[in-house]
Amino acid sequence: MALLSHALPSVLTLTAVLATAGAAPAILEYALDVNEMLPPSREGGSWFQPRPVAIPTRDGAPLAVMTIQKAIGSDFFSGLSTLKSTDGGKTWSVPRADSGLGWRPGENELQVGICDITLGWHGPTKKVIGIGHTATYTKKGFAGIDHRRDTVWITYDPATDQWTPWRVLALPSTPDDRYFINGVHGQWLTESDGSLLVPIYFLGPKIADKKWTFSFRGAVARLTFDGRRLEYVTAGRELTLPVPRGLYEKSLTWHRDRYYLTMRNDQKGYVAVSDDGLNFGPIHAWTFDDGSDLGSYNTHQKWVTHNDGLFLVYTRRGANNDHIPRHRAPLFIAQVDPEKLHVLRGTERVAVPERGVDIGNFDATTISADETWITVASTVASGPAYLARIRWSKPNQLVGRVH
Repeated sequence: MALLSHALPSVLTLTAVLATAGAAPAILEYALDVNEMLPPSREGGSWFQPRPVAIPTRDGAPLAVMTIQKAIGSDFFSGLSTLKSTDGGKTWSVPRADSGLGWRPGENELQVGICDITLGWHGPTKKVIGIGHTATYTKKGFAGIDHRRDTVWITYDPATDQWTPWRVLALPSTPDDRYFINGVHGQWLTESDGSLLVPIYFLGPKIADKKWTFSFRGAVARLTFDGRRLEYVTAGRELTLPVPRGLYEKSLTWHRDRYYLTMRNDQKGYVAVSDDGLNFGPIHAWTFDDGSDLGSYNTHQKWVTHNDGLFLVYTRRGANNDHIPRHRAPLFIAQVDPEKLHVLRGTERVAVPERGVDIGNFDATTISADETWITVASTVASGPAYLARIRWSKPNQLVGRVH
């Protein structure tokens, strides 16, 4: 396997602050360093959405696989390429395009691709599952929201080193065709019984409009996977927000017997909690513990989950970053109070520094008991992809429980 050796010296080392008297949750200590993961593409386009997953091995040797694609315009992306690391993310194989993960002919000379794939290890079947959605393109770029969008899934079998071609997840048929536009863009969970809890957003065909005043609805769905097929079983309570674009790009995690859902909206980020993983609510706007607005808007947030602490990764206003579109840089990480549902301002740290371009489409992945990774690249300039490595001061006992 050809490897790229582009691990740079650490540019950032951070440690969470010690707990202060009277603080609700104990503050978890960690160190963090950021390295270049992939150099800029030499073949046009910019690396976009690097999404890794760790795969257990019999000898305990680290193995990670990752999907990545090229941004070739606004909301206009190539098919997926795949790559591997056998040394804990220090070096990666050359990205390899997979035809089964690429574009397919659509109607009226359009093309259909996939994007926003998030990977997770499915222990019962010993396979990687990736879940995302389709996107429709003209010859020049994104065809808009008037075309059908579907949730899609892929799998990877480490025993054969094979990825399956992407397939559409079948959702229930409804009189109002409420799933005309549906998709997944965020973290999901594998339950102890092998079923999956996956946050899905959706929109009917006559609600969409070109002024972007429509409102996505959403719910967490339970799916089953038998090693061959991913199937819908049921969904929980619908979540709505009657403001432009509603709630979408949700990420799900589990911490201390409760489920936490963070949601994107154009104006603010939102959070909700559930005891059963399906029925969430009420929703709360994300704030700091002093009551001020978190300032994260019009992009997603992601969870970093440790049994001794719950963290949020996000972008926000107010960080001398008005020159960055939608304030999508730098990436911040901070600990969350899981009872009061706010971000502890005193724990906020820069996870990935701002380098003059937006880095809003990122991922956060549990890799081992000792490490969680934040991976990111930019759609604006032909720049590298980065890996921010969180090194825990205590072993994370939720490995296998959260992706």
